[in-house]
Amino acid sequence: MKQQTTLKDGFMRWPVLFLVSLTMFFAYMFVDVLSPLKTMLETEINWSSTTFGTYAGSEFFLNVFVFFLIFAGVILDKMGIRFTAILSGTLMVIGAGIKLYALSEYFRSGGFGYEFLNSFIPSFPATAKLASVGFAIFGCGCEMGGVTVSRILVKWFSGKQLALAMGLEMAIARLGVFAVFQLSPRLANLGDPSIMRPVFVVSLLLCIGLIFYILYSILDKKLDEQLGEASADEEEPFRLSDLRLIAGSSVFWIVALLCVLFYSAIFPFQKFSTEMIANNLGVTTEVAASIFSIFPMGALFMTPIIGGILDYYGKGATMLMAGSIMMAGCHLVFAFYPFVPGETVSYVVMIATIVVLGVSFSLVPASLWPSVPKLIDGKVLGSAYSAIFWVQNVGLLLVPMLIGAVLEATNSSIQAGQPMDYKYAMVIFSSFGVIAFFLAFILKTVDRKKGYGLELPNVKK
Repeated sequence: MKQQTTLKDGFMRWPVLFLVSLTMFFAYMFVDVLSPLKTMLETEINWSSTTFGTYAGSEFFLNVFVFFLIFAGVILDKMGIRFTAILSGTLMVIGAGIKLYALSEYFRSGGFGYEFLNSFIPSFPATAKLASVGFAIFGCGCEMGGVTVSRILVKWFSGKQLALAMGLEMAIARLGVFAVFQLSPRLANLGDPSIMRPVFVVSLLLCIGLIFYILYSILDKKLDEQLGEASADEEEPFRLSDLRLIAGSSVFWIVALLCVLFYSAIFPFQKFSTEMIANNLGVTTEVAASIFSIFPMGALFMTPIIGGILDYYGKGATMLMAGSIMMAGCHLVFAFYPFVPGETVSYVVMIATIVVLGVSFSLVPASLWPSVPKLIDGKVLGSAYSAIFWVQNVGLLLVPMLIGAVLEATNSSIQAGQPMDYKYAMVIFSSFGVIAFFLAFILKTVDRKKGYGLELPNVKK
C-alpha cells in the first residue's frame, strides 16, 4: 500500500521552517536590544556594570530558580507543539511590554510602581528591577520557544534534512543579533536620544512573531490530520515517570554540560562586547556595535553548510571539538592581543577574530541539537530539550553576574572616562571553551563505544 504524502514530505516543511525561524529572529533581537546601549544606560539612568550584568542574567531567573523550563518540557510533551508555541509567543510579548514600561519616561518620572520598587535595594535602580522582571518573563517565553522550535523541526524534518533545517533556523535567528546591533544604537540616537525607542520597535516585531506561531499552528493541525491515528500509535504516551530516562542518562549530562559551557561563552559575551570593542579600538559605542554586528554573519553562512555536511556525511562529535577549541582561541585573542586604537592591523585582527568566533558558533550548535534525538527516547524529547535548556540557563543567569562583578573588581581603580580592562573577563570566557573541548572528546569516545551514531549522517537513504 502506497504511503500517503503529507505536508512535511513536500515543499511545505520549508515555509514552516521560515515561519518559526522568523519568530526566533525577533526574539534574538529583543534579547540583545540593550546590549549596544550599555554606556547609554550607565550615563542616562545610572546603571553600573554590576546592574547591567544582573539585568542581563535576569532573563534566565524564572527558568532556573522556578524550574520553568522543566515545566515547559512537560507542557510540550503533554499539551503538544501548537499550544506550547502560542504560549511561548504570548509570554515573550507580555515580558517585552513590562520591560518597555520600565524604560519609559512615565515610569522613570515616578509612574505606577516606581516608588515601591525604589523603596528597597537602593543600589539596584527601580528601572532595572522592573526591566529585569519583564526580561525574566520574556526569557520564559523565549527559552520555551527555543525548545518548541527544536521539537517542531524534529517533527517536520526527521529522516530528512534535519541538521540543515536546524542550521538554517539558527542562522536566521542569529541574524537577529546582526540586525539589532545595527539597528538599536541608530534608533536610540535618532533625534533626541531615547533608550525606549529600539525596545518599542523590537516589541512590535515580537507581536508579529506571535502571529507567525498562530499561522504555524494552522499548518501543524493540517499535518496531524493527514498523519491521522497512525502517528499517535508510533510511540507510547508520555508519562511523568518517563523523565527518569533523561535524569539517568550519563550522555545526556555530557551534552547538557557542553551546552552550558558553550553558550555561556557566547551569549553573555554579546552583552559586554560593544564596550569591550570600544575600549580596545578607541571607537564610539555605535561604531563598536556595527563591528560586532558581523559576528553572526559567519554563523549565517556556515551553519547551513555545516548542517548539510552533517546530514550527508556526519562527524557531529568531531565538529563539537573543533568549535570548542576555536571559541577558546578567539577569547584569548580578545584578552591578550595588544590592540592599538586607530591602528589598521588592530581593526583587522578584531574583525577576523569576531568572524572566526561566529564560525565556531556554527560548528557547535549545528552539530549538538540534531544529535539529541539520537541520544534520547522520542517520547521525552521535548523534556530532554527543556532540561538541556535549563542547565544552559543556569550558566546564562550566573555568568553575566560573574563578568559584571569581575569588571567592577578589576577596574575599581580606573578614573571616569578611562577604558575598562576586559582581560580577565575574556580569560574566563576562554576557559569555558577549553573545558567544552574535553567534554566533546569524552562524548566522541562514548559514541564510539555505544554506537549512538553521532558521527553518522542524518539523512536516511
